[in-house]
Amino acid sequence: MANSSLQFPIAKKLKDKVAIITGGASGIGAATARLFVQQGAKVVIADIQDKLGTSLAQEIGTKQTIIYLHCNVANESDVKNVVDATIAKFGKLDIMFSNAGVLGNPYTSIQDIDYNMIKNVFDVNVVGGFFCAKHAARVMIPNKKGVIVFTTSIVATSYIDVAHIYTASKNALLGLSKNVGVELAKYGIRVNSVSPYAISTPLMLNGFGINKQMADKWFAEAGNLKGILLSVEDVANAVLYLASDDSKYASGLNLVLDGGYTTTNVALPEAFKKLFQSTTNKTM
Repeated sequence: MANSSLQFPIAKKLKDKVAIITGGASGIGAATARLFVQQGAKVVIADIQDKLGTSLAQEIGTKQTIIYLHCNVANESDVKNVVDATIAKFGKLDIMFSNAGVLGNPYTSIQDIDYNMIKNVFDVNVVGGFFCAKHAARVMIPNKKGVIVFTTSIVATSYIDVAHIYTASKNALLGLSKNVGVELAKYGIRVNSVSPYAISTPLMLNGFGINKQMADKWFAEAGNLKGILLSVEDVANAVLYLASDDSKYASGLNLVLDGGYTTTNVALPEAFKKLFQSTTNKTM
């Protein structure tokens, strides 16, 4: 009889895979880089935060498993160079995680928006997404396989009266994800996106000018699912699912990771409590 106490190693979900992660030096990108290496992938962190990206790559693994390359995704030559350098270093590209993004000024009224504000956000969030998809497809099509994943946002499915430019950019990116997925499906390339709820990443904290404690309190209060906060590690796990063979027939999927936030609107019951319950309590 076989010894039931024997421990068999769990297969790594990304064994022998090669991935590029844009915006990989911090936040969701950094958490995903860690997880991908743990799951057996060779990883290229592409970012403009050179010191942070280099330090992270050295912390996570060796030059045989992870490297950092400078990349401004709004510059097509940077994206092309990163893809070419990945092929030169690791021999192929299996996963493109187009994650780099900027928030812009979330409080700008539609009346105050100008062209430069729009251009600064769209160049990174949308144009960068186009370039990542373009150059990933360039090397994936000959191999008839590959995965492209975009980071979108809950603002691509639920809307508020702030962050107009960011919201528009993430909606554009979601549309790009689905449309590119239609084109690339005939080559066996899957294209998906992940739309997370608010997280206290450097992007959010700097954009809204608040500290992590304040942000966590805000996001917990506004969230639909109580008793837990969404973390960058949670999003990394969702990206792992989309990038691995666990989702081998998923394409055109927008994985909304929001604890049900976009499924409801609490305004009606909250208004009821405010208008009627307080009055009822006073008369009892």
